[in-house]
Amino acid sequence: MNLSRPFIRLPFEFDSERLAGEVTALPHDAWMAHPSGMEGNSAVALISRDAGDNDDFDGPMSVTPHLERCPYVKQVMAGFGEVLARSRLMRLAPSCEVSTHVDFNYHWYTRVRIHVPIITDPNVIFYCADENLHMRPGECWIFNSWRRHRVVNGGKHDRIHLVIDTAGSSRFWRTVREMEAFDPHRDAQAIEQRIRRVPFGAEKQVTIETEQYNTAPVMSPGEVDALVAELVRDFTDNPNNDVRLVTRYTELLTDFKKDWRETWHRYGYQKSGWPHYQRVIETLQQQLDPNPRALVTQSNEVGVNPIIVQRILRSALATERYDQFVGAADSN
Repeated sequence: MNLSRPFIRLPFEFDSERLAGEVTALPHDAWMAHPSGMEGNSAVALISRDAGDNDDFDGPMSVTPHLERCPYVKQVMAGFGEVLARSRLMRLAPSCEVSTHVDFNYHWYTRVRIHVPIITDPNVIFYCADENLHMRPGECWIFNSWRRHRVVNGGKHDRIHLVIDTAGSSRFWRTVREMEAFDPHRDAQAIEQRIRRVPFGAEKQVTIETEQYNTAPVMSPGEVDALVAELVRDFTDNPNNDVRLVTRYTELLTDFKKDWRETWHRYGYQKSGWPHYQRVIETLQQQLDPNPRALVTQSNEVGVNPIIVQRILRSALATERYDQFVGAADSN
């Protein structure tokens, strides 16, 4: 998600020692290797699809058995009072890094990642856009995942963060607006005055609300229109893009959204429409320039082709979600 600042500290602080005790007690086999094989990166699934050890973004999300073993971690997560998406403990080994990247797929378009450092070192540095900082144990941060970012563990021990994904309610975003006025480097004292310490409650029982409906079997025409409009605006604003290619891509994406809407008006979610939606997707895919960076965005210089594919086309038709959205109702 694109934020106004690279880093925004939220007004909460947690007992990092208590969190560390719960996290280090988890069994070794709870840690999953990074799905891309990134060296030194591993994670524990806390909220995941069907409560399994997976890295999936879509489908019904549930609290995993690993999270149930960590009562304070669970209290921290529930304390935000938000509907939570895929969430994990993320571990970074010493002398390793999370390489520079941008989060631009469908999931990240509407979601933000909350970081709570549990075990860290002053030499663990988070870089985002043109800023960098060390997130101290127990603090609470969000960052602009639409900007290029990376993390380097220059310390001698594993770094472990609690990371929580959420789209956030209006209440959450009001809190963000209140805190984004402060520069974390310049206004540290003003920020500290707003921090609320959240201790462990030995008798406290909590419930976490998790995402159940995050990817529709067929993306609505209104959502397609919005995603296309923002992307077209972004690559049109880049003065370094080829004007002829800008015009061509604008026409291709306009044709796509018009054909998608026409197909929607005829079929909606019906299974008989799936091959027609698939043809609309394939028509656009086949006409994209073979160079993935033939056009790049103005906002962060990311290739437009990967954004089209990962943000729009891969999520536009998710037929495996049909029974969850429609099939159960049809059977009643």
